[in-house]
Amino acid sequence: MYKVVGVRFKKAGKIYYFDPLDYELEVDNYVIVETARGVEYGKVVISAREVDKNDVVLPLKKVVRPAEIADIERVEENRHEAERAFETGVGKIEEHQLDMKLVDVEYTFDRNKVVFYFTAEGRIDFRNLVKDLASIFRTRIELRQIGVRDEAKMLGGIGPCGRMLCCSTFLGDFEPVSIKMAKDQNLSLNPSKISGLCGRLMCCLKYENDDYEEAKALMPDIGTKIDTPEGTGRVVGLNLLERLLQVSLKEQDLVIEYTLEEIMDPKNNMVHLMK
Repeated sequence: MYKVVGVRFKKAGKIYYFDPLDYELEVDNYVIVETARGVEYGKVVISAREVDKNDVVLPLKKVVRPAEIADIERVEENRHEAERAFETGVGKIEEHQLDMKLVDVEYTFDRNKVVFYFTAEGRIDFRNLVKDLASIFRTRIELRQIGVRDEAKMLGGIGPCGRMLCCSTFLGDFEPVSIKMAKDQNLSLNPSKISGLCGRLMCCLKYENDDYEEAKALMPDIGTKIDTPEGTGRVVGLNLLERLLQVSLKEQDLVIEYTLEEIMDPKNNMVHLMK
């Protein structure tokens, strides 16, 4: 077992584990940590706890020290410098006539590197651009191509639901989303209805997907003949989340709504299907 604290570097970024050493760290404390990118400034979001070795990436990086006022001031300075670097980057991209869109610029805490995040349709030969930027900033330059979902996460915005984008507020990782999820939830397959600001399928299609899959496994398909307390009928409608079925009883010429429990065979816990 390893003692760790969870640290996040961006508002909705991934959580990374670090060895807290002997520091007493609480949630919302800011710390200086050693990372693969160098020394970084982050926020504690998971207090000290013991985790299994399978849950950490070894060797475990260490917390250098709790952040001080001077560190906070430096972060602000880096943010202002990044804003100026963004303007310079946009100008240089236009100057080199590159088909790419600059999304964000970030200084590492120790200013050993400036990272330029951009989107582009394909591969971009930016070697001359990197040389130009390195001569201006006189530090290591990294150009990192990101996808449209990452762009939305960085820039933020308001989704079709009227709330701030999930990816920019709390989602640490993107999970795969498929059109099948929209079909299972009986949603309109109109791309404008099920796509987010990034143009990809909305992340929230994943949230209730497990419940829909569980319900589909328990409930019969539309058109299936089943046995009901009022006799044999055919399923004509489903409400998967509430476990409700609309059943047409031909002999009585009416449609009755049943809960799944009302038509479930208690012996095998399954709906009694008719051939």
